[in-house]
Amino acid sequence: MTTPSVLIDCDTGIDDAVALIYLAALHREGLIDLRAVTTTAGNVDARQTAINTRYVLDLCGLPDIPVAAGEARPLVVDLVTTPETHGPTGLGYATAPKDVDKRVRSDWQALWERQLGDETRLIVTGPATNLAAYARGHRFPPGVTLMGGAYLYPGNTTPTAEWNSWVDPHAAKEAFAAATSPITVCSLGVTEQMLIDPARLATLVDALGGAPVAAILPRALRFYFEFHEAQGEGYQAQIHDLLTCMIALGRVDYEATATTVDVECDSPLLRGTTVADLRGYWARPANARLVTAADIDGAHEELLRAWATLAP
Repeated sequence: MTTPSVLIDCDTGIDDAVALIYLAALHREGLIDLRAVTTTAGNVDARQTAINTRYVLDLCGLPDIPVAAGEARPLVVDLVTTPETHGPTGLGYATAPKDVDKRVRSDWQALWERQLGDETRLIVTGPATNLAAYARGHRFPPGVTLMGGAYLYPGNTTPTAEWNSWVDPHAAKEAFAAATSPITVCSLGVTEQMLIDPARLATLVDALGGAPVAAILPRALRFYFEFHEAQGEGYQAQIHDLLTCMIALGRVDYEATATTVDVECDSPLLRGTTVADLRGYWARPANARLVTAADIDGAHEELLRAWATLAP
């Protein structure tokens, strides 16, 4: 079997950072070839998400993986970020050093052009801004996995909308309309089940041993725990993007159903609401594989296994 090539497009806050550490571990094991990381504006602005990404990869011993900041704002609507969820710079109580900014690139579309072959796995864990912008002038990438949406499930931003889809609803709508093969969709109904609490975090940090990246995790996750507790979710954190990466790479068992997805953009009350035509009313071709269940226990085992490989 060939080693999967991976490009991730993220908006590195806290759960994206956990996902990046996992991908770094797989890359260092030789289980994937992490070709590049690009970032969108979402949790914080696009430049800061790129700085956070560069910092996390450096701490994981991967300074040569290229990182580029993508589109600075959503396609149509004004940018809204979420410092109350991920902290003022996106990493909770941790902060990337200022000099990291010098090593962040801006040629994100060129990176995609070079790295997106037919076998590349493109994982999008932030708003779909870069994906939609790229598809306007290029062939739609095959093998896309997207974290976003809430399907017959409460939203986490409005009663019906998930954050990524709400931040740039026009991009999500364009991406599903442009898809030439079904996008694998990991939505809140599944990803909210992937939880880390203080006890599990302590186990994971122990597994990392003296790896430099272990030092920032308690400060980052403590902010995320506090946010979720303030939202009535308990002193724990939902790690959406990590589970999305595992599903994209087939590292965890999951179930999915083929369906047609569309996104509401124009209604002020329903902005970012994602709809899956599970009964075929629209009579349109399937543009999504909607993940409906995942082996959460297996995901935790896989995370611990992978992170242990980063220990010195």
